[in-house]
Amino acid sequence: MKVRVLLAAAFAVLAATASAQDYPNRPVTLVVPFAAGGPSDIIGRLLAQSMTQTLKQQVIVENTAGAGGTLAINRVAKAAPDGYTILISHVNHAATAILYRKLQYDPVEDFAPIGLATDGAMAIIGKKGIAPNTIQELMAHIKEQKDKVSYAHAGIGSGAHLCGLQLMSALQTQMTVVTYRGTGPALNDLVGGQIDLLCDQVTSALPQIQAGTVKAYAVTTKEPLKSLPLPSMEQVGIRGFEVNVWHGLYAPKGTPAPIVERLASALRAALKDPLVLKRLDDLSTTPVSDERATPDALKKHLVSEIAKWRPIIQGAGQYAD
Repeated sequence: MKVRVLLAAAFAVLAATASAQDYPNRPVTLVVPFAAGGPSDIIGRLLAQSMTQTLKQQVIVENTAGAGGTLAINRVAKAAPDGYTILISHVNHAATAILYRKLQYDPVEDFAPIGLATDGAMAIIGKKGIAPNTIQELMAHIKEQKDKVSYAHAGIGSGAHLCGLQLMSALQTQMTVVTYRGTGPALNDLVGGQIDLLCDQVTSALPQIQAGTVKAYAVTTKEPLKSLPLPSMEQVGIRGFEVNVWHGLYAPKGTPAPIVERLASALRAALKDPLVLKRLDDLSTTPVSDERATPDALKKHLVSEIAKWRPIIQGAGQYAD
């Protein structure tokens, strides 16, 4: 009996090794948990196009939106661990671990991390007609007006949602929160004056800021951005206020290590591709270094982000289920 078990294990190892050596021999599907046209979709398609050249097989982007991104994440968690179904997900991958108390997957344990890809800054913006003109004036306005101030976000677990929670936590007050199904509709209502505030990725907010259709107050990075001359929240005295919409790539748990490293190597090559770098710069999104585009770095970052957001989300008492 022991001999049979040992033989079976040996054959499994040989099969996995042979599969990894042959990988990939057919197209790879990159699942995006959000609708087409959004920042995650744009970044996913940029990476897929470049990784196609490196892997010598097409990387096909497939959008699976819904349930705050958990439908897509669960799909990849349950996929065959062969490297042919992978995921790109952003900060919501960490947030879902807290926002959903009955997930069908474990955001950490059910995945083989491939590597971090990008960091995306956010900006706190307001409708054109709102009274405050500086971030200091805005914070005083929120403290005074409380739930008379309306705050939009792009869905449970979105960067905009998390940014709003951190802002209310920092100011120890509650605004009226309005949930939208995506950044586009929220931004449209902000421009139209139906909503007071939004924390949006610089990727999509910058054109409106430059056009003067919204007021811009601050960025959510520790340091100011070259592309957007606004103070950071850290600079105005809100210590530890940082919201980055970082993206990472994942494979299902059990994917052979050589396949994961092949994908990580293709990711690192994509993050050096001049065409990718130019487009990311246009989007005010920063590619990560080689040291961060690794499985270990992504896992450590994911665990630290879950620890960061847990007290903020639990303190707000806002859950998706």
